[in-house]
Amino acid sequence: MLGKLKAFIPTVKPGEARVFYRDVLGLTLISSDPFADEFEADGTRLRVTIVPKLAPQEFTVLGWHVDDIRTAIRTLYDKGIRCQQYGFPEQDELGIWTAPGGTKVAWFKDPDGNLLSLDE
Repeated sequence: MLGKLKAFIPTVKPGEARVFYRDVLGLTLISSDPFADEFEADGTRLRVTIVPKLAPQEFTVLGWHVDDIRTAIRTLYDKGIRCQQYGFPEQDELGIWTAPGGTKVAWFKDPDGNLLSLDE
């Protein structure tokens, strides 16, 4: 019934967001117009939509599943991105939290303060 999923994320800093999603995260910019940039994200389209104002949420708004979270985080660190530290006892020095079920999760922010995550 439904087609492929398309994700949306807001920005009030379109230039910085374009650089972040394209150059830092490595997504392919496939279109740009006065309203948004659209990226290819491993089979999912991500539309970074320009909004007049933004109040970032305290919860994850966009995330990626990765095979090796430590390698992914080190790659982000090399590009100047630091993961959030929340003080969880199960969170390590890289910001990786191990959930009770064994899933590993880390959080980081885009230029607008949107909370993004990686999980393994």
